[in-house]
Amino acid sequence: MIVVTGAAGFIGSCMVSKLNNKGIKEIILVDDFSKSAKDPNTRYKSFMAKIERSDFFLWLEKHAQDVEIVIHMGARTDTTEFSQQIFDELNLNYSKKIWDACCKAGIPLIYASSAATYGDGLLGYSDLDDTVSFSLRPLNPYGVSKNDFDKWALLQKQTPPRWFGLKFFNVFGPNEYHKGRMASVVLHAFNQIYKGSGRNDHGIVKLFRSHNPAFRDGEQLRDFIFVKDVTDVIFYLMNHPSGSGIYNLGTGKARTFLDLVTAVFTALNLSPAIEFIDTPIDIRDKYQYFTEAKMEKLINTGYSKPFYSLESAVEEYVQGYLVDHHSY
Repeated sequence: MIVVTGAAGFIGSCMVSKLNNKGIKEIILVDDFSKSAKDPNTRYKSFMAKIERSDFFLWLEKHAQDVEIVIHMGARTDTTEFSQQIFDELNLNYSKKIWDACCKAGIPLIYASSAATYGDGLLGYSDLDDTVSFSLRPLNPYGVSKNDFDKWALLQKQTPPRWFGLKFFNVFGPNEYHKGRMASVVLHAFNQIYKGSGRNDHGIVKLFRSHNPAFRDGEQLRDFIFVKDVTDVIFYLMNHPSGSGIYNLGTGKARTFLDLVTAVFTALNLSPAIEFIDTPIDIRDKYQYFTEAKMEKLINTGYSKPFYSLESAVEEYVQGYLVDHHSY
């Protein structure tokens, strides 16, 4: 059996689809299943059981000998939430318990870290030197919680037989309808184009104005990665025999928000209509203006599958999912 935590969420549910597409159905879904907005993410998928997040460790005590790997995607991901207590409970301490359980039972572990750990990027975006994690200064409690777990994992003498922490950069793609404010710019752009207007009266997409003189409006740079690339890498690491550690997971190529939104309009055969608004005060001093994953570490393990281009990923997402509100 394969355990996927956060299985009703964005990346977790896409990972379940990836496994199903590979013919794997012996999957245990772990999440808080009380939120109906996430129901479409598990509908029509093949799996053995749903286990509530709060019941998972009791379940694992009884079934650990049957678990091949734990893919831990469950987390509180709201970068605008400022309660460290919430993140300590859901991201840090819950992850520690999963790590310890995997150690005890000899189960390999893949878990979600984040590019938010890199903070303002002054120390770069390289994953080659794990000791850098101890010097990073994330800009929000979410990033702090992810970096705190990375640091804790690196200090452990007892580890799962194989383990991989993945620093996700800006992931976008199907199954993020429930994420609200934290959904990708692609989804927000699509909704703004059609908001309350029908398909014949197209709206304007609003992007954050730059408050950094080094960047022009809309030219803030991020490493945007399609969720299907993410699940491809996870599947590869599931079957990789060595190289435990923390890895970046982006494309290695930063693009502007203007590029991203223009790709949405292009996928809809529309001319771009964009205006700029001030970045909200509550996140302005915590805003990343540039992220770009250094990907040599993953590539050096033998991973060679090309990543989607930004334009091809946006086109597939918009035309294959958003237009008809499909899930993956």
